[in-house]
Amino acid sequence: MANNATAKKAPAKKAPAKKAPVKAALAKKPTAKKAPVRKATAKTAPVKKAPVKKTPAKKAPAKKPSTTRSSTERRTSAPHIVEHPNVVARAARGKAARAETPRASHNGWEPAADRPDPVALIEEQNRTRVPDLVPVRHGRMMVSPFTFYRGAAKIMATDLKDTPRAGLIVQLCGDAHLSNFGVFASPERNLLFDLNDFDETLPGPFEYDVLRMTASFTIAARNNGFNAADIRSVTLEAVRSYREGMAQFAAMRTMDIWYARMTEQEMLKAMDMARATQKDKAARKAAKGLEKTALKNAAKARSRDSMQALSKLAELVDGQYRIISQPPIVIPVRDLAESLGLSSDDVQAAVLEQLRSYRESLQDDRRRLLERFEVVDVAHKVVGVGSVGNRAFIALLQGRDEQDPLFLQVKEATASVLEDHLPKSVYEQPGERVVQGQRMMQAASDIFLGWTKGVQADRYLYWRQLRDMKGSAIVEAMVPMGMTFYAHACGWTLARAHARSGDPVAIAAYLGKSDTFDRAVTDFSNRYADQNEKDYEAFLEAVHTGWLEAREGV
Repeated sequence: MANNATAKKAPAKKAPAKKAPVKAALAKKPTAKKAPVRKATAKTAPVKKAPVKKTPAKKAPAKKPSTTRSSTERRTSAPHIVEHPNVVARAARGKAARAETPRASHNGWEPAADRPDPVALIEEQNRTRVPDLVPVRHGRMMVSPFTFYRGAAKIMATDLKDTPRAGLIVQLCGDAHLSNFGVFASPERNLLFDLNDFDETLPGPFEYDVLRMTASFTIAARNNGFNAADIRSVTLEAVRSYREGMAQFAAMRTMDIWYARMTEQEMLKAMDMARATQKDKAARKAAKGLEKTALKNAAKARSRDSMQALSKLAELVDGQYRIISQPPIVIPVRDLAESLGLSSDDVQAAVLEQLRSYRESLQDDRRRLLERFEVVDVAHKVVGVGSVGNRAFIALLQGRDEQDPLFLQVKEATASVLEDHLPKSVYEQPGERVVQGQRMMQAASDIFLGWTKGVQADRYLYWRQLRDMKGSAIVEAMVPMGMTFYAHACGWTLARAHARSGDPVAIAAYLGKSDTFDRAVTDFSNRYADQNEKDYEAFLEAVHTGWLEAREGV
C-alpha cells in the first residue's frame, strides 16, 4: 500500500504546467448571463421598527493590515487579551441588556418599507451557481412554503438585520432551521444529535439562530396541517427548551459544557420520561409509537456508512468500482471531462492536486489515516435545497481492497449570507470558516473535516465524510407530539452549541426565568411565517410567469 493517497494508474509524467484540468472539470465557473431587472413586488407600508441595540465598536489595533487573517497569521500572531469577569459581573451584563433591548421587543417584527424583492435575492444567489442546476434548486423550493424557507436563508438574513439584539455574541449556525439538525456518529462511534449544516456559520447575535429555528417550527407545523394551538405549542417548546437549556449551561463548569452532548441513549431516556408523564392512555400510546419510530430511525442511521453508499452509488466495472452516472443528480467527473475534451490523466491530476491541499488541513494522525486510501473515482452530486447549484462532489476512495471504501463529500464554500449585514469572517478562506465554525459548535465533528482552495481564485471547498451514520427526521411526517419532542431536542442542542462560544451566564440572565422571551419569539415566528407564505407565492408567480425556470421532481 502506498504511503500517500493516490489515484489508480497515475500517469508517469507530470501534466504540462499550462494545463488547468480542475478549472475545466471540477471548478469551471459558469458565465451566467446578466438577468433583466425584475420589478419588485408591492412594498409594505413603513412601520416603526423595534429598537435595536447598538454596540459601540472597539477601537481597532493601530497596525492591522486587513479585517481578515489567514491560518498562518492566526497561529503566529501574538495572543489576544482575554478578560475573565466573575459570574456576578457576567450575569449583570445580561440583565443590563434588557434595558435597551427588552425581551418583549423580539415580537415586534414587520417587513421594512425598503425590504428587497425576495425573488431578486434568489436571483442574486443564482448568478454564481451552475446554470444547469438552478432550475433544480427552484423545483425543490417550489414543493411547499417549508421547502422554500429552507432555501431562503439569504432572504431571512436580510430581514434579521433590523431585529432587536441584546449584544450577546455567539458562533452562529447561520441557518438553524429544524432540518439542519440530525444524528451522526461521533469518532467513538456513538450516535449524537446535533446541528449538521454550517455553510452560513459566522459570529453574531444569538437571537439570529433562535429566530431562524423557531420560525421553521411554525412554518413546518402549518405545512403539516396542525391547528393553531398545536402550532403555537410546538414553537413555544423550541424557545422554552433553548432558554431552560441555556440556564442549565450557565450553572455548569466550563469543561462540563464542552463535553455536553445529546446521545442516542439520552434521547430515548427523555422519550421514556415524556411517555410516563402522559395522563391518558391515547397519549401514552402515541408516545410509545414515537419511541419506536426513534429506534427505527437510529437503526437506519447506523446502516448509512460508506459500504451502504457503495451499494447505492457505485458498480463494479472490470474489477474496479466506479460511481454510477445518474444525471443531473450524480455525474462522474470522467463524463464531465469527456464533454470538455479532457483526458482521464488531466482529471486524475486535478483530483490529486485537490486531495493534497485538503490533507494539509487535517490533524497529523488523520492525515496518516487518509494516506491509507487511494482515490478511485469522483463525481458531481447535487445535495440539499439551498445548496443546489453550488459545486458539490463525492470522492470514492479505497483502502485495503474493493470492500474497504471511503466516500468523502466535497462542497463549495462561499461567503456567509450573514456577511452582508454582520462583520466579515476572520477567515479569508470560506471553507475554513465553515470547518472552524462547525468544530466550535458541534459536540463532536467528523474526523475528516477539512478544507482546500480551488484552482480558481474565487473557488473554495470543504471536505467531510459523505455518510457516517447520518440520519435526519422526516419533518413532513411529524404529528404534534413528535414535533414537540423534536422542538425540545433542537432548542436544547442550539443552546449547547451557543454556550460553547458565547457567554451562557450572560445569555441566561438576559432570557430570565419567565416565559417573556418565549412568547415574544413565538409571536415573531407567527408573523414571519405569514411573510414566508407571501414570499413563497411571489416565488411561485415568478416561476409560473416564466421569469424563473424550474425543474420539479428532481
